[in-house]
Amino acid sequence: MSAATESFGPASASQLARSSPVRFPGESVAYRKARTELLAEEIDLRRRIERVAEMRRALPPGGEVPEDYVFQGADGPVKFSELFGRHPTLITYNWMFGPQRERPCPMCTSLLSAYDGEMPDILQRVAFAVIATSPIERMTAFAAERGWHHLPLYSSAGNSFNADYAGETPDSGDVPAFNVFRRDGKVLRHFWAAEMGPGTADAGQDPRGAPDPMPIWNLLDLTPEGRGKDWYPKLSY
Repeated sequence: MSAATESFGPASASQLARSSPVRFPGESVAYRKARTELLAEEIDLRRRIERVAEMRRALPPGGEVPEDYVFQGADGPVKFSELFGRHPTLITYNWMFGPQRERPCPMCTSLLSAYDGEMPDILQRVAFAVIATSPIERMTAFAAERGWHHLPLYSSAGNSFNADYAGETPDSGDVPAFNVFRRDGKVLRHFWAAEMGPGTADAGQDPRGAPDPMPIWNLLDLTPEGRGKDWYPKLSY
């Protein structure tokens, strides 16, 4: 029995899929049969995503943040504790734009370009910080070039945040990383980090999170061509 036929609440995924009234002009019986089977798997995937989210929310308290790191923002020095603003939760993204790079990582840039448009909505719910080891002037100059308007940018040059929470070493260069932190009274704790890297990737697949944080890949996964294996975003075309 596949996961899609298992019971979940009042109806199985297969039962829900078969009850869908959606039909499209010209579709064949074979197409509708295969699409209904796929719909059952999609419903089950949605349920699995929610189960994983529930497990994530139920994590025990993480480790205390070892210091109140000082970053450089567009308006001057900012302490880590101040990045939370009015929110109890902070998401950080380590942007691959260290001083050793002439230009930032195209994949990171594609991701952040999508997030820039969403940022006014995101900031209603949580705090967000984009962190890189380049000087803040270099970061803001590229943001202006790219047309970003909403991403909160901070330079971690001079502190150990990237080493502590992105696993960077002097030899590894800059490393992309998502981290979530929680403020519990006066105590700042690490809550979650994206840990699905090359060491946990299946054969033949790029390492990625589940769900994938890159909007472009989720969109391409809906197409006949899929995301492909020989194309990645570029800074310009």
